[in-house]
Amino acid sequence: MTEAVAASFAAAMDRLGRFEAHSAPTVIAGLEPKGAHSRTGGTDVATVSWPGLARPSTTCGAETGKVVDGRGKPGHDTNPTSQANPAGLARVTPRLAVAVSGGADSMALAVLARDWTNERGGSVAALVVDHGLRPESANEATVTADRLGHLGVPARLLSLTALERGPALAERARIMRYQVLCDACRESGYRHLLLGHHAGDQIETVAMRALRGSHTHGLAGMAAMREMHGIRWLRPLLGIAPASLRQYLTERGIAWIEDPSNRDLRALRPRLRSLLADHMPAGATPVLLNAIAAIGRMRAKEEADTAAELAARAEIRPEGYALLSPGRISEAALSSLLRTIGGAAYPPALSQIADLAGEPRSATVAGVRIMPAGRLGNGWLMLREETAIAGPVPAAPEAVWDNRYRLIIQRGSLDGATIGKLGDDAARFRSLSKLPSAVLRTLPAIRFGKVVASVPHLGYALLEDDVQMTIMFASGHFDPCFVPGV
Repeated sequence: MTEAVAASFAAAMDRLGRFEAHSAPTVIAGLEPKGAHSRTGGTDVATVSWPGLARPSTTCGAETGKVVDGRGKPGHDTNPTSQANPAGLARVTPRLAVAVSGGADSMALAVLARDWTNERGGSVAALVVDHGLRPESANEATVTADRLGHLGVPARLLSLTALERGPALAERARIMRYQVLCDACRESGYRHLLLGHHAGDQIETVAMRALRGSHTHGLAGMAAMREMHGIRWLRPLLGIAPASLRQYLTERGIAWIEDPSNRDLRALRPRLRSLLADHMPAGATPVLLNAIAAIGRMRAKEEADTAAELAARAEIRPEGYALLSPGRISEAALSSLLRTIGGAAYPPALSQIADLAGEPRSATVAGVRIMPAGRLGNGWLMLREETAIAGPVPAAPEAVWDNRYRLIIQRGSLDGATIGKLGDDAARFRSLSKLPSAVLRTLPAIRFGKVVASVPHLGYALLEDDVQMTIMFASGHFDPCFVPGV
């Protein structure tokens, strides 16, 4: 069993490496023509230095020549995570992070990743999150880190210190866990984060989505690769049954922690797991996985078509708006644009956008305002609905505002400052830009109290402080096109 599991893991990693090698993401107008990497928007930045100004830049454009910076001038890429395959699995010595809970699945993943990277002259590190949902969690995290250390896998302990009790606790903990993991990856320079979802998780996920009425996209299951905030999540265990992972650890004499919440039948997933274990016939797992993968290939094809349409029809700008050429647009393409410009976690309901896609017109939907492009060109301007924009947040390093902009501080400090919309102060900056007032009002601005200290997308900054920062337009919804699990 040890050899079979290792071979399956290696095959999955090699497959993901080939995918990366064949899908180097040259972002065209913020979107890709073949759906190889991005279907919903690129990563655009504006950089400003105090004293003096560094030229804003962005990663838009290649074949179409639509390379623009924050002020509409030719630009260059200053965002290291946007470069084509910067740490591709198939091209360079692999350097991987692994999310480890201490359970059998993630412990097996850590050991498999260790062996795989060692064979290729690379390295792996484990990220262990203490979720704090149970009194034992802190001790379990420490025990897990110690076990990993004895196995030759260096581990870093992370805690969900900001998690508060209340409704939807488990879901909020899951979201915060991924955020903490991605932050740790960025801090340590890891491009790839391995997750321990296995074949059983895949089948349960599809069953849950089917019960919620999901269609093609939901029934495609979890992607083997996705990208969030510049970190690639890899799931190389989706084709391996959980029993095989446990046997793999047992044969190697490796212990793990049993989480009692996995047996709590008050939650839907454990109930489904119990039901499937009792009633699913022998041999059903590979049949179900093949069916899920077939739907996944359909989804990948649909998303590739959508990306091609958007590359031809839409231009994503570093200021956080889009220009859409005239004429009918598919519902899928419009949904992706709305989700990108609005920073939404989920796409809008088709009932909201079907008529609008068939006949684009002025409207406000899903946190996005659609209006004639006017002097910006022929077609439609899509920008964030101002009243739906999130409030200001502290201008801390790596702060995410409105789920659309990320603040990177290269030098100095912004202690005491906030990042929020320019709003009514936009009237003072009309002379710095030809953008419509509606767009100016939505731009990110750095303030100390009520004083506007910087508007990077306009190249504006006060000169008192020695600070260099970058504000990237990087919508929270930014994935490669779907990569089927098997």
